[in-house]
Amino acid sequence: MDIVMINALLHSLFTIFSTMVRLKIQPGIPSMKEDSLAKGDVSALIAMNADGVHGSVALSLPLSVVSVISRGMLDQEISSVGNDALDLAGELTNMLVGGAKRILAEKGHDFDMHTPQLLMGEGHEIVHLHAGRTVLFPVNIGEDEFYIELNFV
Repeated sequence: MDIVMINALLHSLFTIFSTMVRLKIQPGIPSMKEDSLAKGDVSALIAMNADGVHGSVALSLPLSVVSVISRGMLDQEISSVGNDALDLAGELTNMLVGGAKRILAEKGHDFDMHTPQLLMGEGHEIVHLHAGRTVLFPVNIGEDEFYIELNFV
């Protein structure tokens, strides 16, 4: 996977958390994901396509992280898995990929992004749109952790 794509997504993520969520995050050590099970309670999956590059990005949030983010971003706590938690995951994913798309456009890469697919529930699956390998990026937020999945071919 192109390091330019990874850097654009990470830059977008840090910008979102420093400006809108107002919380400090720390990236963990990436690894290859071996299955399609989500690590969080709510997830959003969005396709990104360009000439010669096709893939998807997923954001998967445990409920504990949804609660922390909603307090920081919305000044209210989302404390259950439901539509509000799904909406938050979808909005964060749109902001993440939209910010990365802007950064990539400045470097001459023109990506299309689609509407995110929203998923929830314990043990739900994130099925990426292409057969490429999925890289799992854990992100620490205080004592909690959430996950970004990247799958590009």
